[in-house]
Amino acid sequence: MFFRRKRPATLTFSERLENLKQVGFTVTPAAGGAVRLSRENCAAELKEESGSIRVLTPGGIVIGREIGALVDAGFQKFFRTPSGKRVPATADELKALHDFEEDLREGLGEESYYNQSLGTVSTFYLYDRVKNRDQGVPKRVWE
Repeated sequence: MFFRRKRPATLTFSERLENLKQVGFTVTPAAGGAVRLSRENCAAELKEESGSIRVLTPGGIVIGREIGALVDAGFQKFFRTPSGKRVPATADELKALHDFEEDLREGLGEESYYNQSLGTVSTFYLYDRVKNRDQGVPKRVWE
């Protein structure tokens, strides 16, 4: 049976973190048993739950001590922190974030999807959020 394939090895969370350290990520403990992975000015927070990896804070730019999530407002992209700070995104930051997320997925052994490989994918999309824009419009059938 020399044609038998080897079974793929299932890596533990700590083994995956060691792989990320070898690729250049900095791994530091965070609150609640989570782990903060960072490289340059990008970071993300992960936690292991029942053998799977849960993303607590998606990849973003470090602003102060917080991680700013990428927000696409239609006319411009911003990084928004949980405390409400908004910082306009630059092309260099978007490129760094894209590289960070690609390397993070590869280091964790996750699949990289086509739309994610094309460019930076925003965490939030806030198109057409005009306050009271539907005021005075008759009620629609589906409402």
